[in-house]
Amino acid sequence: MYNSLRAQAIPLEKVEALRHDIADIFAVYDTTLDRPHPGQVRFRGQFLRDPAEHFDELRRRFEYHGFTPLVRQEEDRLALIALPVVFETRPSNWLINLVLFVATVLSTLLVGSNYAALGPEGASAMLRGWPFSLSIMLILGAHELGHYFAARYHKVPVTLPYFIPLPFSIIGTLGAFIRLKAPVKNKRALLDVGAAGPLAGLVFALPILLYGLLTSEVAPTGAPTAGQVIILEGNSILYALAKFAVFGRFLPGDGLDVHLNQFAWAGWIGLLVTGLNLFPVGQLDGGHIAYVLFGKRARRFFWPVLIGLAALMLLTEAASMWGLWIVMLFFLGRTHAEPLDDVTPLDGKRRLVAIFTLVLFFLVFVPVPLRLISS
Repeated sequence: MYNSLRAQAIPLEKVEALRHDIADIFAVYDTTLDRPHPGQVRFRGQFLRDPAEHFDELRRRFEYHGFTPLVRQEEDRLALIALPVVFETRPSNWLINLVLFVATVLSTLLVGSNYAALGPEGASAMLRGWPFSLSIMLILGAHELGHYFAARYHKVPVTLPYFIPLPFSIIGTLGAFIRLKAPVKNKRALLDVGAAGPLAGLVFALPILLYGLLTSEVAPTGAPTAGQVIILEGNSILYALAKFAVFGRFLPGDGLDVHLNQFAWAGWIGLLVTGLNLFPVGQLDGGHIAYVLFGKRARRFFWPVLIGLAALMLLTEAASMWGLWIVMLFFLGRTHAEPLDDVTPLDGKRRLVAIFTLVLFFLVFVPVPLRLISS
């Protein structure tokens, strides 16, 4: 992204003014023009103040002179690189967010009403889908607002959530996303933004799931009647433990399984979405977390993840879903979001949060999300 900036001749007096302006924050030992790329300026030296606490001020001074700072480690030296660009952000059109939000509410209401019509209530009125719609919108909304408020806390310009309706499906939505309008400042901010989403979503998904299980019925799985299709949800470790905690036994088993109501179905989807977002590759939440823990070595997860999904595609009944994810990750999962300051490490508490969130991936990942049984 940064290498594609158009190289321009930088006046020496401008470089000298910038160097003078940052002298109380960064002691410059040498200055090199057009390094590491044309149009950039590299200052090598050392910080006189903690960059984690003073990076915002450093960035303000760089932007005053028309630059954005990058902090990189070059062998045994610290490099402060001036990018000849300032990330100017334009206001988003919030009407788009509102229209997509309303459309997704209607879409999930429709799916929930169809789901309710299959149960003992026997009603197909659209408003009967409110338990599912409310639950899934709370989970997805909490996930995206977790990202949003973490980004705002770290002064990263960000859009409001974009919800994606998908009415003719068993979920009603493709989820939601936000878009960062500028890079985050350091690994600590990247961890906060990346982890806040799945953790906030889980805060809502788990109680909704447990309430749904408590109010759902355990009954024989049975065989589908003529023309009927039975959808069986897959087990993750956390989901299996939740059913054990509620029913005192692992399900399905002995011909019995829990027949999920709308709340439980939304909670299960919340866990599924959390697991998908925590794949440790690319621009996914898990990719951000892997990068702050392992740096550029996080790229090594790319091929093992794709090979693992290919194995699941060949060996399980989830071929179409994992095939889609392989294609998506192949094109979108190769690059990680690198912070402006790539040197300042995580503090102890954030490192524990990062490790916990990666462990969470293994707890909520579902190898076979859905099985369809037809007559």
